[in-house]
Amino acid sequence: MYDLNAIAEEHLIAAHADEHGRSANLIVRDQPLRQTVIALTAGTSLDEHNTPPAASLQVLRGVVRVTMPSGDVELTMGSLYLLPHERHGLKAVTDAAVLLTAVND
Repeated sequence: MYDLNAIAEEHLIAAHADEHGRSANLIVRDQPLRQTVIALTAGTSLDEHNTPPAASLQVLRGVVRVTMPSGDVELTMGSLYLLPHERHGLKAVTDAAVLLTAVND
């Protein structure tokens, strides 16, 4: 069992100590399922990248913006969002931690 609140807090502290303002850790890997906690300090972004075949983003702390060619989506703490099949980026509006769940081929 995982304590997502504790993991989010740990990675937010690590993100503040990181020169790039981010910290991440793969917590579940059971092929094809992967779950990763990602923490970003306010204003920090992850560059645009491809979406896995199936993926969702759950906001554990803060506010994030998913940036996509079809339009941006702002997500707040407690939101669960199914990522569409298009390239996207992620920006922390406030200090934030998310749980990325991905299923790869």
